[in-house]
Amino acid sequence: MRKRGGGSAIISLVLGIIGLVAWFVPPIGLPITLLGLLLGVLGLKSHRRRVALAGTILAGIGLLASAVNAIMGAFLMI
Repeated sequence: MRKRGGGSAIISLVLGIIGLVAWFVPPIGLPITLLGLLLGVLGLKSHRRRVALAGTILAGIGLLASAVNAIMGAFLMI
């Protein structure tokens, strides 16, 4: 019988990849990476732990890049 669950891990990985592409537009990148990070943490309890970990790491990198971009944009506007 197949194990159930793991959907949040896969979605986290997909959102982490999208977040790495969308980091240069903070209004789009920040929510995507935050959701990916949340789903990745929730997915760590599933049987797809490695996929969830990869999604969490990618979303974390995307979140960091989006936050730095937003801070630099606000700093340059001043």
